[in-house]
Amino acid sequence: MPAEKISISNGQLQVPSQPIIPFIIGDGIGPDIWNASVRVFDAAVKKAYGEDRKIAWKEVLAGEKAFQQTGEWMPAATLADLKTYLVSIKGPLTTPVGGGIRSLNVAMRQELDLYACVRPVRWFDQVPSPVKHPERVNMVIFRENTEDIYAGIEYMEGTPEAKKLLHFLQNELGVKKIRFPETSSLGIKPVSKEGTERLVRAALKHAVAHKLPSVTIVHKGNIMKFTEGGFKTWGYALAEREFGDKVYTWEQWEKTKAASGEDAAKKEIAQAKAEGKIIVNDVIADNFLQQILLAPQDFSVVATLNLNGDYISDALAAAVGGIGIAPGGNINYLTGHAVFEATHGTAPRFANTDTMNPSSVILSGVMMLEYLGWIEAANLITKALSTAISSKRVTVDFYNLMDDATLVKCSEFADEIIKNL
Repeated sequence: MPAEKISISNGQLQVPSQPIIPFIIGDGIGPDIWNASVRVFDAAVKKAYGEDRKIAWKEVLAGEKAFQQTGEWMPAATLADLKTYLVSIKGPLTTPVGGGIRSLNVAMRQELDLYACVRPVRWFDQVPSPVKHPERVNMVIFRENTEDIYAGIEYMEGTPEAKKLLHFLQNELGVKKIRFPETSSLGIKPVSKEGTERLVRAALKHAVAHKLPSVTIVHKGNIMKFTEGGFKTWGYALAEREFGDKVYTWEQWEKTKAASGEDAAKKEIAQAKAEGKIIVNDVIADNFLQQILLAPQDFSVVATLNLNGDYISDALAAAVGGIGIAPGGNINYLTGHAVFEATHGTAPRFANTDTMNPSSVILSGVMMLEYLGWIEAANLITKALSTAISSKRVTVDFYNLMDDATLVKCSEFADEIIKNL
């Protein structure tokens, strides 16, 4: 069974029996959690498929390990491998201090055009949570990954670039609303129709494929009317144009309400739900951050811009136990490129202690296996991890918050999962 590259044809991944998958081991606690996680992945694949399938792991360098060995934080060879092999997985990476790359993660997302940051959020039984009903949280965040303020277009106050932009704004465009212009740093927030459409399309396709009830567009369009407001408007238009009778939008509700009254609109939306249509609505970002505490059960798939998505993903992760258990994937559904990742930091003071929770990487691997179509292996891991947590044999982060728990090391937690497969 030779190792082969994953390819893509007509928008569909072609996954061989032994796909070559690059991995970045990560900085700080990265080696500990990766070494635990990879044993879980290999055991689950063998349990599900015997000798018929196997992952051929290929280490590529990024972060501190890359800098120590090559003098570069993100070697060109690594980016080339990520492009060549399509699907990869990584641990947490240090962001270099000082000039140059603002973030290795952002650099990867921009270079590979990984436009969708996908963050599923759900609660596992017995995981400590600060909210009363964490079991009501079960949603998937589709965060636009390449635009908004993360595009990195900003200029420090006093620099020639800032002065030039300020001059243009004031003298060419007549901008008068900058309160302290001479000491202001300036940033530009690009939000495109194309970027919006491909992100919302991915969210809607996910909802259709998994028979989920709603897609909520989260935005701040009441203030930023042409960027965030554009995101909302273009998102609704895309839903109606491309998904037709599969969706019922909040804009349709508003039109029916205006034309025929609220009772008619209520009947219409009830009928749409009865027919299994996906309800596409929108919520202002600050209100959404309230609603995910008050009524998280009302949301299933969320489509939002980059900065909003950053806040929302971490807030929801906290509700179900923290980012230590939060998985993530950065995906381009057109090219097939995907990088799955731990969503937490490097925690350098715990490096090489074999104490930290590997669940973020493990659940990101579950996402990766689902993306490959290896659903059986993915489901085995999810169930086995849930069993390990519910039996309260957990790493120190959960141990400190649970009653009657048994403390295990990072590597031992992996052993528990493998035992439960």
